[in-house]
Amino acid sequence: MTDFIKTLTRKNSLRKQVQELGVAEIEKVMSDLTDILEERRAEEAAQAEAEAAKVAAIEAIRKQMMESGVALEELAEQVDSSPRKSVKAKYVIKVDGEEHFWSGRGRTPVVFADYMKDNGISKDQLPTVS
Repeated sequence: MTDFIKTLTRKNSLRKQVQELGVAEIEKVMSDLTDILEERRAEEAAQAEAEAAKVAAIEAIRKQMMESGVALEELAEQVDSSPRKSVKAKYVIKVDGEEHFWSGRGRTPVVFADYMKDNGISKDQLPTVS
């Protein structure tokens, strides 16, 4: 919490800070805070309304699924849940009798980095998947 917020939320601290202000200035501050409060209430009401609409839509979909005899699991099977498709491996190395695959994208796996360092080769010289 910032010092400003601590001052605003503690009556005695606030009283001390506004000692130099006149009544008109304090009324202006209160008016501004009231406006901010009303804006915040309106935002929270809009969020609550949006959430209620979302819950109602979910309930309507659930009811429609029950009426049509569709189970959630069946629907999930029909919908592709992964937005990205996996990238095929481009490089392959054999270390300690185990094959390691890498698409060549992203961060270099440790096993590939060690292999390239030990053999003094670059990524372009790695064996590719046939």
